Amino acid sequence: MSSSIDAGGDWSTRHSVLTMARRTAALVNALTGDRPDPGRVAEVLLAHGETGPVDLTPRDVSEMREAAGRLREVFAAEHAGEAAVVLNRLLGEHTGPLRLTSHGGATPWHPHLDRDDDAPWGEWLLASSCLALTVLVWDRQLPPGRICASAACRNVFITQGPGPERRYCSRRCATRERVAAHRRARSTASPG
Repeated sequence: MSSSIDAGGDWSTRHSVLTMARRTAALVNALTGDRPDPGRVAEVLLAHGETGPVDLTPRDVSEMREAAGRLREVFAAEHAGEAAVVLNRLLGEHTGPLRLTSHGGATPWHPHLDRDDDAPWGEWLLASSCLALTVLVWDRQLPPGRICASAACRNVFITQGPGPERRYCSRRCATRERVAAHRRARSTASPG
């Protein structure tokens, strides 16, 4: 084994399917908007296990933004069947055959659906995200994530976890919506 594999003792946790799906959601959120910041996108990649330095060109970010738009469709799916239809379309149109790579011995063996280890960032994002989201649908028989129910947000998030199904991407959004609903209820109940 190479030292880079040994140094990442928690590699399987940092690169689990759930972690990769959460990376997908974070990247979709970072790439949303008219002009995503390449520095912010690089920070998300680094925070989710990509080795640095990460130098993204405007073209890289543009291609990743296009991939993120396609992936958002998976998060919009209400049912597992809808998510599967979108994922099957994306897998058929935008990914290569399943292959294993160790990136020249730098990592443990793991699956990829992009055409090679030097594929463009956009291709890599779409392929690796489709793989992770597909496994979550397969494992749970539910959509892998959602779009935040807050009209003021629209971030995507992974729904995996205990408890009732989440509607909001964060406690902050859920609290903001509860407070707004409470204020609306008070204003309609108060004589005007």
